[in-house]
Amino acid sequence: MLLIKNAEIYSPARIGKKDILVCNEKIELIEDRIDGLPDSCRVIDAEGLMLSPGMIDQHIHVTGGGGEGSFHTRTPELALSEMIEGGITTAVGLLGTDGMTRSVENLYAKTAALNEEGVTAYMLTGAYGYPGPSITGEADRDIVFIREVLGMKLALSDHRAPHITPEQLMQTASRVRVAGMLSGKPGIVVLHMGDAPEGLEPMYEVLDRSALPVRIFRPTHINRNGKLLEAGYGFLEKGGYVDYTCGMKGQPSPGQCIAEAARRGLPLEHITISSDGHGSWSSYGEDGTLQEIGVSGVDSLYRELKEMVKGLGMALEDALGYVTAHVAEALDIYPKKGCIAEGADADILLFTEELELHTVIARGAVMMEAGALKKKGTYEK
Repeated sequence: MLLIKNAEIYSPARIGKKDILVCNEKIELIEDRIDGLPDSCRVIDAEGLMLSPGMIDQHIHVTGGGGEGSFHTRTPELALSEMIEGGITTAVGLLGTDGMTRSVENLYAKTAALNEEGVTAYMLTGAYGYPGPSITGEADRDIVFIREVLGMKLALSDHRAPHITPEQLMQTASRVRVAGMLSGKPGIVVLHMGDAPEGLEPMYEVLDRSALPVRIFRPTHINRNGKLLEAGYGFLEKGGYVDYTCGMKGQPSPGQCIAEAARRGLPLEHITISSDGHGSWSSYGEDGTLQEIGVSGVDSLYRELKEMVKGLGMALEDALGYVTAHVAEALDIYPKKGCIAEGADADILLFTEELELHTVIARGAVMMEAGALKKKGTYEK
């Protein structure tokens, strides 16, 4: 058992100073004051600290990404300590451009390893290509029969995309939708959006020509250029979900996009933020040649949260939703994840008043305390 006392709690809504009792990976009790527990119960005095749900990053290349500049540009695999130091307690792993030297089987193994090491991990089947790689031979079968698989990944409007027809996109989305219904999962198609001028139009054509619900498609990297960003605001207006990526060079930050969406009166609860961690960022010339490439870190989610609060003046309880509750709701894992509530998983962060990350608790286990790592990956030194 673990008792956290005197914390200022953001659930993510601010609910005041409370005590929280954690037992068997769950939040068992939240009260103004909890006393009378056995001496064996560990106590953390959180006086002067703010407590929130652990962050959920729904777009991490946990097995590495990149490779677009040949084999030496393949990015490294995610380490557990990176997640912890970034305040991420739940991750969704996925493949990117490289669905050949990277496999969905390896992605599953890494997802399982992260779960065994104490955090929570899910995954998407597929990659950029069509038909994408899968474990069972079909994306919809992966979703139905593999617990960790929540949906599939596909690239759209990108020079690296498979340039599928609207009919192929419609059939794929329909199968994913049914697979989600059968397995009690979100059954989503996460669309890597590129810079091609058609933007979201192929997706809109499918929605116009079919009875598919708007929530089936989840475009990400929607803030990569101005035209796509505007299309994303339009998609929000129609009830869709959009995902803003941290660290888009030369483009508005997620926080700036959210501020503009709020100004326009758009449904903010359908906005999520992700890091694209361990994926490669790249720039290309007009002739398609690779000019620059690098690797994204998972700490960008935490840095964006701080920037929204300290730089843009957003209330902490509002900013937290984009990396906790909104993401959990979009992935159909709320209220198991994404909130501080009795019965929820004990994924907990403690911050100082300056929003420095103090303590990280994942599934009830203390992974970092007073800024010092307590748990690392199996082969981390």
